[in-house]
Amino acid sequence: MTTLIAPRVHDLGGFQVRRAVPSIQARSVGPFVFVDHMGPAVFEPGRGIDVRPHPHIGLATVTFLWSGTITHRDTLGSLQDITAGDVNWMTAGRGIAHSERTPQSLRTGGHPLHGMQTWVALPKADEEAEPGFHHHAAATLPRIERDGALLRVVAGRGYGAEAPVRVYADTLYVAIDLQADAEILLDAGHRERALYVLEGNAQLDGADLPDKHLVLLDENTRPVLRARTPVKAMLLGGEPLDGPRHLWWNFVSSSKERIEQAKLDWLEGRFGTVPGDDEFIPLPDR
Repeated sequence: MTTLIAPRVHDLGGFQVRRAVPSIQARSVGPFVFVDHMGPAVFEPGRGIDVRPHPHIGLATVTFLWSGTITHRDTLGSLQDITAGDVNWMTAGRGIAHSERTPQSLRTGGHPLHGMQTWVALPKADEEAEPGFHHHAAATLPRIERDGALLRVVAGRGYGAEAPVRVYADTLYVAIDLQADAEILLDAGHRERALYVLEGNAQLDGADLPDKHLVLLDENTRPVLRARTPVKAMLLGGEPLDGPRHLWWNFVSSSKERIEQAKLDWLEGRFGTVPGDDEFIPLPDR
């Protein structure tokens, strides 16, 4: 391994989100420009996630959970619960707004949430693509099980399998669950790769690896990931970006001017409304 990245931690009222990308060490890994680890958390009765409607351009959001349920709504009229093992892929393109909330039905008792949400920057040719939303149930994803390892190809290709999720550039996104003492070679078929350990005591080529950290991997190497206790991890990366990206709030673009236009569009209501969710997050003044 070359670089170990400790994510920035944000406490959202007893619920922690760790952001490993962007960082000083990695502005992106393959097409991934945001890498967030949510939880693990157990919400008390009456509590949950409440991310009010907010806008995006120039990217796709990818949500994958190990536990819990989040309800997605967007300006296309999509209404979808994502549960453990499913994939929500939302292409923002020229512009979309969405909300993410814990279903009311779960708030009557304690309930867990643990997962990852990432942003994939769209190639320049697709930055203004039509917005879209696609849900892929857990049973539709390729699963590889062997010697105490469970691999699920969440998006793109890995370990000889390809997910049904449409991607815009060569992408690696594989969820890894290892039983204690299991080990696996990490896929080497992509130029840029990183490994994020969500949970458990792991080793990479015999070196101890702290959980809740991101490791940037050298190109053309196949390190061995070994679990000393049960481990949850995500292997991510792919084709490098086709140029630098500007990030401001929830907007990603190769053009600063396009981001300025998106700010104005949100202020003036041109992203539309989210059916069933009449709240919204105001444009930050920073």
